[in-house]
Formats: sequence, structure tokens, C-alpha cells
Amino acid sequence: MLIPWIGCTGYLLAILGLLCASEAVAQERPTPQTPQQPEVITLPPVLVTAPPPVSSSSELLIPGNTFELRPDGRPADILRLIPGLIISQHQGGGKAEQYLIRGFDADHGTDLAIFIDGLPVNLRSHAHGQGYADLHFLIPETVKQVNVLKGPYFPEYGDFDTAAVVNFVTKDYVEENTFEIAGGSFNTQRYLALLSPTKGPLKTFIAIEGYHSDGPSNHPNGYSRFNIFAKASAQVAEDMKLSLWASYYQADWHGSGQIPQRAVREGLIGRFGSLDPTEGGVTQRTNLNADFVWKPSETERLTAHAYVTYYSLSLFNDFAFFLNDPTLGDEINQRDRRFLAGFDTQYELKTVAVGIPLTTTAGFQYRIDTPHVVLANATQRHVTSRTQDVNILEQSFSPFLKFDLVPMEKVRLVTGARGDIFNFQGTQRVNTAEGNLNGNVTQARPNVKANLILGPWVQTELFANFGTGYHSNDARAVLAGPKQDALPTATGYEFGVRTRVLPRTELFATYWFLNLASELVFNGDAGTTEAAGPTHREGIEFGVRVGLLDWLTFTGDFTYTTHAEFLQTRQAIPLAPIWTARADLTARLPWGLASSFEMRYLGDRPADPDRLSTARGYTLFNWTTRYRYKNLEAFLSIENLTNTQWRESQFFFTSRLPGEPPQGVNDIHFTPGNPRSFLGGVALHF
Repeated sequence: MLIPWIGCTGYLLAILGLLCASEAVAQERPTPQTPQQPEVITLPPVLVTAPPPVSSSSELLIPGNTFELRPDGRPADILRLIPGLIISQHQGGGKAEQYLIRGFDADHGTDLAIFIDGLPVNLRSHAHGQGYADLHFLIPETVKQVNVLKGPYFPEYGDFDTAAVVNFVTKDYVEENTFEIAGGSFNTQRYLALLSPTKGPLKTFIAIEGYHSDGPSNHPNGYSRFNIFAKASAQVAEDMKLSLWASYYQADWHGSGQIPQRAVREGLIGRFGSLDPTEGGVTQRTNLNADFVWKPSETERLTAHAYVTYYSLSLFNDFAFFLNDPTLGDEINQRDRRFLAGFDTQYELKTVAVGIPLTTTAGFQYRIDTPHVVLANATQRHVTSRTQDVNILEQSFSPFLKFDLVPMEKVRLVTGARGDIFNFQGTQRVNTAEGNLNGNVTQARPNVKANLILGPWVQTELFANFGTGYHSNDARAVLAGPKQDALPTATGYEFGVRTRVLPRTELFATYWFLNLASELVFNGDAGTTEAAGPTHREGIEFGVRVGLLDWLTFTGDFTYTTHAEFLQTRQAIPLAPIWTARADLTARLPWGLASSFEMRYLGDRPADPDRLSTARGYTLFNWTTRYRYKNLEAFLSIENLTNTQWRESQFFFTSRLPGEPPQGVNDIHFTPGNPRSFLGGVALHF
């Protein structure tokens, strides 16, 4: 047994001897001189990114550096960069904004779907209004980019996506930690901290904001809010990424409300006066959001998204003053407390079918809302009686399928279908004039989408889009009203062009129209259902971005809604925007100075269906500048440079002041816009 091992050992010794001998010979020979090799310099990798392909001429991606100059800490300032989107605040700063877009007075979000990393902001069956979307829990400095899709053309989106959908994408970390302090007109104060403890494989991000403002009102708004946002994201494996964030928001305020113009005209109050200074509210929202992405291969991608939210609001409004109760007044209290949760999964597969590149996406979405909503009468914030008290359980189940293919060169088709099943359950705790809100109703509807993209030819693309969508109605309206109106159909078409044919210039133009089968909504202020017939909206949009110089950029847009009316009566849709425009000239100099000059315009529009009253338009000019030297940065913002007297929000309805006829007076009620105001501060980066 040892013989084979002895033989192998002999061979190894022989080979070792030959190696030693050859090494000795090599040492006796002179070493040849080899030419010196040049030093190899390794450059860091350069990441080149191209804008993602778009599916419509009105699609928009707003990068973070577009709005980083704005120091006011208002998410609404970011939304104002969207062509044709008008934002109005009409109660002290803490209430959700009013959104006007594409011929819609979308109230507080009924026809505008808003998300943050896929987490829905809109609240279904809300105490104050369907789709209520309060964005004040978002700290603008945490936003990486904003994706905007107009029209109901995209299978991934369903509820409230009639006029548009907006998705804010948050940052994973910040390059520099920042402490910022700001102050200005109306006792406005803002304190901000942005911190990234780790930036390696595990990225962390913490943002903390404190804000206070009394506003220009004679009775100070005392609007205070506190925000904290914390996010962690990691590449858990080469093909897997996990991110998790949580946020907490709390605010309270007083509001001057919408004042009747006759009260100002007759000298009862001034423009910044109030007939009921006890209006206002308190709210909070806590969110937890998780995203998981897995790429098992170059052609596959699986995403899973889950979220949970706790939300509460107690809101006091006084619209009619002494119309319904001549003695105690008409102040109301609306309360909403809920949990909101859901998940969204998508599987994407890239294949080549009969020579045609095809990307198929299959997805499923689930959402549950559990609002407890109360409508009560109140006097100086003391509740005197409840007129409505109902527990709601609302669920939706939404599968969808999307195909993105290129059947031939310079022709791309994005199409798909979506199904939505809603279940509405109500348990009434107080009898109401609205009817019986106890019950269980299930409604379902299909939606189809199609987007055709042609080009580019000479750096120009053409687009044609079609889609059906919907906005869900309040569960109380569904349980008490006509069941067929639970998910009214919105049918939209769009045609447009985008081009870069001119040097340093990008242009887009869009023609669109949209029909909505029913305008049935639940009026949370009165606790009643308001039903109107089908509507038609139609208009054009135009936008341009020009790099005038390497350091100077001009952006501008205008929109014109040619029709916004009820189909059966040809009456106007009240408050629907007709003309809007925005222009911005921004300079970014290499030695640390950046400055922006902005113009915003909203034209006159009908305030009532019969076009007898007009909601006045306005033109505003704003200026902001920032200067950075090493780690220190200073900024100053001036709003309403020309000190224009303007109305931020306007409504036409009936109210009654002391001494007026019992039936009240129809009048324009408005919230005055801020006069010229200043905000300045400093930031430390480290």
C-alpha cells in the first residue's frame, strides 16, 4: 500500500529539484531591463442617466433641485409647479388645501390622487370631504422628485385619478446634515433639521420640522405644526432592496373662514376680519410605509409595498353664520378618526414575443379605511348636538394588468386593464335626516387604458391617450343614495406633442377632454348628498423650458379650459379654472448665489352654475434667493411683491348676518390672500 505513495513522492522531489536548478541558472544570468510600465489611473465610475420614457405629453417629472430654492416649507409650493394646478388655503393654514385642475374644483382632493412613495394621502369617506388630502405631514426637503400623470390613462392608479395623480418620492439620505432656522412676517417661524447618521450599505435619514405662523388675520391663526420623518433603506442582497419610513404630524390652528364680501363692503369687518374667530381645528397623522424590491434576473422585477396610517381631525367651521340657527349660530364640528392600511404588489417581466419587446406587469392592490365620522352643531367650539355619527368600514380590491410593447420602430404602445371592487359598510349611531346609513353595499367596475407613443422624429414625439377611471363616492352617499353612482365613470382622451428640436429648449402641448358620468358627492358640511348630472371638460395646455444660459433657466406654462359644464343643462361648473399661467426665471451662479423670480396667474371664472357671479382672478409675483458660502447659507423670500389685494379662495352660497332676511343672502364668500410678506433665515451644513 505504501509503494504508490513512495512513487509519487519521488516524482515530486524530482520536479522540485528541476525548479531549484532552473532558479540557480536564472540568478547567474544578467537580469534583462524591461521598459517601465506607465502608472494605471483608475477613474471613479460616472453614472449617466437619461429621463425615463414618458407615455403622454402632459406627463411630468419634477426633480428636487427645481424646488430646493423655496424656503417656506409648504408642500403646496411644489404642487404649484404642475401646469394648471391651483392651490388655495381657506382656513388658517392647517386645513387641507383646495385643488383646482383641468376644469375641476377638486375640493380637497376628490379628483386628484396624491401619494408619497405610494402611500395614499387621500382619505375616503372623510368627515369634511371625499378624498380629503392634507399634505402638511410632508416635509418638502425630504422629497427627491415628484412624478405627475394627468388623466385616467394608467392601470397602476384607480381611485381619485380622474384629473391627475401625483406621487412624491422621498430621499434615502442627504449628502450634508443641515440645521435651519427661519422667520418672517406674521410671526412666522420655522425650524428644520436634516440628518443622515449613515450613508453606506444602510442609509438612514431623519428630518424634524417645527413651524408657527399667526397669519395676517386680525384674530391670529396661531397655526403650529410639528413633523418628524425617519427612513432607513438597505441593499439587503445584491438583487434586493428594502426601505422603511415612519412619520408623525400634529397641528392646531384658528381660522378666519370664508367671509361674505357684503360684510367687507358694508364695513362690518375688514378684509382680514372674521365673523367667527373660533373656527379652526386640531389634527394628527402617523404613517408607517415599507417597500421591498427584488430583481431575481435581468428580466424580472417584483415589488411589494405595505402601509398603515392612524389619522384624526376635529374641525370647526362656520359657513352660514345665522341662517339655520338665528340664536346660537351655525358653527359645526366635523370629527374624523380612522386607521388606514393596505398593500400593493407588482410583478414585471420583460420578454420578446414574435420579435416584439414586451414588458408585462401584473399587480394587485388592497386598501381598508375604518373612519368614525361625526357631524355636530357647536357654539364657540362647544358641541351642542350631534346630527350624524357613523362607523364606516370601506375596502377595495384592485387587480390590474399592463403591457408595454414596441411593435415596430418608433412606435410604442402602453395598454392595460384594471378592475376595482368596493365594499361599503355603515353602522349609524345617531339618526339623521340623510336617511338610513346602516347597510352593506358592494360595487365593482372595470377600466381600460391605452397610450400610443410615436417617434422620436427630429427629437419630437407624438402622443395619443385614452382611458376610463373613476372617483369613489363617500360611503354615506352610497348607503343612502343611488347605488349606481358609487363609482362614476370618467372617460378621458388626450393628444399631444413633446419636442426638443430647438436648441436648449423643451416644449410640450396637449389637448384633452374628459367626461364624468355623475357629479354625485357627499357634502360633509351639511351631512347631505348633492347629486348633479354628467359633466364635460375640455382644454389645452402648453409648457416650455429654456436653458437661456448655462446658469439661467426659464420655465413657463399656460392652460385654457374651453369647456367645464354640465351636459344636460349647459350650466357652468362653479369655480372651475379657465385660464391659468405660471412663469419662472431662475439663476444659479457658480459662486454660490441662486435666485428665482416667479409669476402666477389665475383668471376670472364663474362662481355659480348660472354664471351670474364671478370668482375674481389674480396675478402674483414672488421672489426668492439663496447664497451659500462654505458651510453657511442665507436665504430670503418675498411673496406678493406688488402687494396685490387678492382672494385665495372664493365660494358662492347662502348665508345670513344679524338683521338680514330669514332666508339669507346669496353672496361670494372669500378668504383674503396674504399681503406682501417676507421670510428669511440661515442654514448650517455639516
